[in-house]
Amino acid sequence: MDVKLRLLRYNPEKDSEPHFEDYTLEADPMDRLLDCLHEVKWKQDSSLALRRSCAHGICGSDAMIVNGVNRLACKVLIKDLSQPITVEPIKGLPHIKDFIVDMEPFFAGYKEVKPWLIVDEDEKEPPRERIQSPEDRARYDDTTKCILCAACTTACPIYWADGKYVGPAAIVNAHRFIFDSRDTGGRERLEILSGKGGAFKCRTAFNCTDACPRGIKVTLAIQEVKRAALYDSI
Repeated sequence: MDVKLRLLRYNPEKDSEPHFEDYTLEADPMDRLLDCLHEVKWKQDSSLALRRSCAHGICGSDAMIVNGVNRLACKVLIKDLSQPITVEPIKGLPHIKDFIVDMEPFFAGYKEVKPWLIVDEDEKEPPRERIQSPEDRARYDDTTKCILCAACTTACPIYWADGKYVGPAAIVNAHRFIFDSRDTGGRERLEILSGKGGAFKCRTAFNCTDACPRGIKVTLAIQEVKRAALYDSI
């Protein structure tokens, strides 16, 4: 089948503003959008810039706006898209070139919530792994699925407007440790997320939940963090 792509192109070395360019190619309906972008880059225009790695929806490298919706290019089938297929870089982060954005602000928010296991420094290193019941593990199971693709964060209108907001992905990853029974840093993270750039910036637009390619209930996780901060319920 013929596939028509409308790609937002931007090369800071020669373009004053981003602009759309059209491409036509042959593809199978079961091809992924990433396959078509590869076809353009490898056979039509080698200057096309994009990020991708595993191509199986695990690495989170190829988040883009596809027909107005944040998606992973490697998970979207051509047969499921209306044409022309419009592809743009994700919003809210500095635009570097074509579909590449500067992810540093995103990862700065992620690091701010201390997304690692915090244990009592006076506690001796256990002789084996820290044991946890299936019930305790289930408490935060949903938020372990995050692949840091930034689809949720860059779908958030608050994040677009407020550079101090850590964003949905950071809160999701904080949730994963706040409710981990082995962790002792929950209150520290809740204090961080109670600040001006924290969870209470969320206005429950649900854009983040709709955008997540892993099906994480992002808005619910944010609300649970808010409740924990308000009622000290961890």
